[in-house]
Amino acid sequence: MNGSDESIRELVSGLVAEAADSVQATVAVCPPFIYLTTVAKLLADSAIELGAQNCSAESSGAYTGEVSVEMLADVGSRYVLVGHSERRALFGETDQDVGSKFLAVKAADLTPVLCVGEDLAQREAGDALSVIESQLNAVAGMSDANVFDSAVIAYEPVWAIGTGKTASPEQAQEVHQFIRAFVEKTNAQVAAKVQILYGGSVKASNAEELFSQRDIDGALVGGAALNAVEFATICKATS
Repeated sequence: MNGSDESIRELVSGLVAEAADSVQATVAVCPPFIYLTTVAKLLADSAIELGAQNCSAESSGAYTGEVSVEMLADVGSRYVLVGHSERRALFGETDQDVGSKFLAVKAADLTPVLCVGEDLAQREAGDALSVIESQLNAVAGMSDANVFDSAVIAYEPVWAIGTGKTASPEQAQEVHQFIRAFVEKTNAQVAAKVQILYGGSVKASNAEELFSQRDIDGALVGGAALNAVEFATICKATS
């Protein structure tokens, strides 16, 4: 929940200019709902995709204040974040809520970005992988073996978001490898191609080291994305 019409225009225009010719990765930006149409116009002649930060699991009806995936598709969104750690922690979204949203995004032929991750107490208790397994199971149990096809999974160690702390490349790789192995149990072909992003205080100075890990395919960038040069530098590090 950052920005104004003026600052977002400036940020997105700067990103388009910085990333125009030198970024080979798939790049998407997820502004607040109210600025989606503005950003869609700014991205119209670029390769950068549009995404949303959240959605409703319902397609329409008496759900005041909610935004459906059909509405997001209508304004040009290609990606939708589901289960971001702040949605889980601050707004009480359960694993089942997240699973319902994930399936709604897929049903609308958009790409869900499923966020999973543990908090500090869970990591210190040695429960990180079991927490993530539960979060993945909540989605996998709602559909078939192809549920993660054409989806993105983002690992967010909650203890490393906005704190300046970052999981070491080895810690991040351990979890990413676990996630890929989880998907492989149901569909090896999907596991081989599913994109697994790391999201935990990613910045220009640590991006290259993180991306060098075998199972880290990219980043879900928070604070560093509020600076066009910083964000473009992270995008370039994917090469």
